[in-house]
Amino acid sequence: MANLGYLQVVRHCNHVCGFCSNPTTPYSHDLESMQTLVDDFVARDYFGVILTGGEPTLHPDLPAIARYARDQGLHVRMITNGHRLAERSFAEAMADAGLQLVHVSIYSVDPAIEAELRGTEGTLERAFAAIENALRVGLEVNINCVINRKNADHLDRNVKALTGRFPQLRHFVWNNLDPSMGRAEVNQDQYTPRLADFELSLHRALRFLHKSGRTFRVEKVPLCYMTDFAWASTETRKIVKGEERIVYFLDAKQGVRQTEWDHLYAPGCDRCTLREICGGLFDRGDGYDPAELAPVFVDRDRIVQTILEDPSDPARQRIGLAEWRVLHAERVARAKEEAAEARRHQLPVVGQITDKGLRRFEAKRRAESRRTAERNLQMERLAEQLPAGPDER
Repeated sequence: MANLGYLQVVRHCNHVCGFCSNPTTPYSHDLESMQTLVDDFVARDYFGVILTGGEPTLHPDLPAIARYARDQGLHVRMITNGHRLAERSFAEAMADAGLQLVHVSIYSVDPAIEAELRGTEGTLERAFAAIENALRVGLEVNINCVINRKNADHLDRNVKALTGRFPQLRHFVWNNLDPSMGRAEVNQDQYTPRLADFELSLHRALRFLHKSGRTFRVEKVPLCYMTDFAWASTETRKIVKGEERIVYFLDAKQGVRQTEWDHLYAPGCDRCTLREICGGLFDRGDGYDPAELAPVFVDRDRIVQTILEDPSDPARQRIGLAEWRVLHAERVARAKEEAAEARRHQLPVVGQITDKGLRRFEAKRRAESRRTAERNLQMERLAEQLPAGPDER
């Protein structure tokens, strides 16, 4: 199984996206605390680690932790807005440190919409420069995109423009907006889409990429909104393959080990032939309407077989459909027991609270307050995300 671990190396950022669901926190990492979490992924026989944030390139020890993870045998990836990667010297440093794949986040190829979403001018050309640099130094480049109300109608235009400018791009990832935390939670009226808002443009984007021989994944989108490409759902693939995911959040949540992929379903979902392999509607912030869900009646086994036989998957399971049915039935039978065990399982401590980290947090909050006020946005709720006090762990 290609289990991938997520490691938030910072929780601050140089952009102020109105739909951000990872708000700034007082927690911070040093190299040693990050190495502890990398060691944990290695001990669990994980395939790779994804360095993320906040904006991970703001951590001064990012090259060092990338090198450490690579030396331990992990496949090393990074999710970034591309601002620092637009500097050729930084791209070279990360490639030399062992970074293998970079996900550059681009939400719209319309410069005005991209700047509005980022809360920062000039971000699109900066991201383009990051892609160019990454490709020049030999990194594999994927494109990440958060689906939101302001780009929901032109996801297909995005991929056509990006592949036209950068034919080397071979893989795209979409995440439907998480409305449960941060500015995404308190600004839902501006950024949270209806599922129907992006259904057509997402389908056009996936169809275009599929015809061109490229690959893609979609997260947090129920299968009834992407039936033709259900095999590309991240949650569905993990359900089929029995994979887990650990996210080391640099906040009060700490480490979260996910072994189940079911979220919210509507009453009609019980009749859907894809119910057992659908992750449902990710709606922890009450931003979506379950009434938009509807059962579909397509061949589940055909989708499963497509996933099992995917030649581009490093964890392709060389088993037949009959064997999978037996294994899947066993996994479903013990799902509740495994979920309870996952919640009980002790994970390493994530980060620390220091005086320096608190000062950085307070300064960042003041700067974010000014910038969000200028954009007529609300700041996120923080009470449930803050620790009781400094903890020099």
